[in-house]
Amino acid sequence: MHDKCIAVKTITIDLEAYEALARRKRKGESFSRVIKEHFGRRSTGRDLAALLPKVRLSANALRKLDGLIRRRRADRARAPKL
Repeated sequence: MHDKCIAVKTITIDLEAYEALARRKRKGESFSRVIKEHFGRRSTGRDLAALLPKVRLSANALRKLDGLIRRRRADRARAPKL
């Protein structure tokens, strides 16, 4: 699997960081792919909403998800919005 490169940047990392990347790199995989898998774009609620029409969830499952979301919003241990 090759990444489509539009631009290339050279970075300097210390040996410990290089070894951490190398441990996660699979045969034939680029360091760029390893970095993107860990730090790349995260899924969003919009991504989930786009998938929902393809998934058949029962009314009970939807109620449970709604309850979980409401409990998380009410949890005072969550980090404050800045």
